Amino acid sequence: MALDPQARAVLDRLAAMGGPPINEMTVSDARRDSIKMAAMQGAPEEVAKVEDRTLPGPAGEIPVRIYTPAINGPLPVLVFFHGGGWVIGSIEMVDGLCRSLANASGCIVVSVDYRLAPEHPFPAAVDDSYCATLWVADNAAGFGGDPARIAVGGDSAGGNLAAVVAQMARDRGRPALKFQLLVYPATDVACDTPSCSENADGYFLTRDAMLWFSNHYLPREADRSHPCASPLRAGDFRGLPAALVITAEYDPLRDEGERYAEKLRDAGVPVQLTRYAGMIHGFFAMGAMIDQGRKAIEQAAAALRAAFAG
Repeated sequence: MALDPQARAVLDRLAAMGGPPINEMTVSDARRDSIKMAAMQGAPEEVAKVEDRTLPGPAGEIPVRIYTPAINGPLPVLVFFHGGGWVIGSIEMVDGLCRSLANASGCIVVSVDYRLAPEHPFPAAVDDSYCATLWVADNAAGFGGDPARIAVGGDSAGGNLAAVVAQMARDRGRPALKFQLLVYPATDVACDTPSCSENADGYFLTRDAMLWFSNHYLPREADRSHPCASPLRAGDFRGLPAALVITAEYDPLRDEGERYAEKLRDAGVPVQLTRYAGMIHGFFAMGAMIDQGRKAIEQAAAALRAAFAG
């Protein structure tokens, strides 16, 4: 279908802000510019409790933000990894999104501020994300969570990290995960799918931006085919937790997200795949401006509730 009018309005608003494309920016300028995205989440919802903490990581403390809805516990827990190409983004940028997910799903959301490239290239983000998930499973009872009901999730690069952590948890035998929420996940950094060509320009995330991100995150060519960088290249998809995979029609990442869902389904993993027609990359966090963003959050919340109930 045609580009959704609300998505077009977002693109027009971003164009009116001016400035160079992200692939022509310095990393520091790109991080500062990314703060604009937080405004598209609208006014943050009230949550019963929000707590900033740090937890021990493989190379120092990992900041996390814990969102607890107004529901009696112990509650299931979603460990959430923000997007931003492993280079930009933060727990601040997804604050509104995590609040909405916590309230809509009835679960605690632990948002992880993993290390960013190029200061900390691959596999730093992977190591932090897996370590944070282990910590949540081991310490959930201490903040009102249920250690038997843990899920991972994320958008874009965060979806990549969620998929990788789910594979690592299966391969290493812990923690036991109930679910993975993969929102337009990056699953193969090769950028060689039809959607990467069809949607290379003009729809918020561009192919040039994707290459800029991956060059910072994966400076070693040999790392790009590693399953912890490109989880679509894993040799075995059996035994992974059930998943909801959300993609957007006008997104360069559309096909690799859908191929990942197909790999899961072929391996016997329960998976729901939803392509949001007319949508662009990033719409999941744009609920204040795009109705389908709110709809996708509601779908994600329903999927989490069902997974945790089962």
